[in-house]
Amino acid sequence: METIKNLFRPSDKYKGIWPIKIYVLKLFFALMFLLAAKDAWTELLTHKGEWSPEVAVAWCAIAAYTTLSGIGIFRTVKMLPIMLFMIFYKCLWLFFVAYPLWQNRTLAGTEAEEWVQAFMPVILPIIFMPWKYVFSTYILGKDCS
Repeated sequence: METIKNLFRPSDKYKGIWPIKIYVLKLFFALMFLLAAKDAWTELLTHKGEWSPEVAVAWCAIAAYTTLSGIGIFRTVKMLPIMLFMIFYKCLWLFFVAYPLWQNRTLAGTEAEEWVQAFMPVILPIIFMPWKYVFSTYILGKDCS
């Protein structure tokens, strides 16, 4: 029982962050690395013909951030900016693209609806992000070690 309680207590090993948050974020880093990096690198390495510049930028960005997420599996606290990037871009997309479609009742049955289903699990990293650490470290510039 004590081991379970320790999952919900600040840990010196993780700069005062609850271990449960670290483990959930490690899981998301692993999922990003194993699922999205494979798709992005496959697209980059097997693409034939000319690229649309916007599409090429998107695939390169996805390949870069998902590959860096592989480091996040082992260096979770140091790679939190990659997780923040993922949270930020997915929330922006949901707000600026999906929400207006949903509000106008034109989302159902579209390709955008499929992306909504893929992006909605972003709620879990939002819940498990160590926001106090993020704010202190990245906004206030304090060293939390």
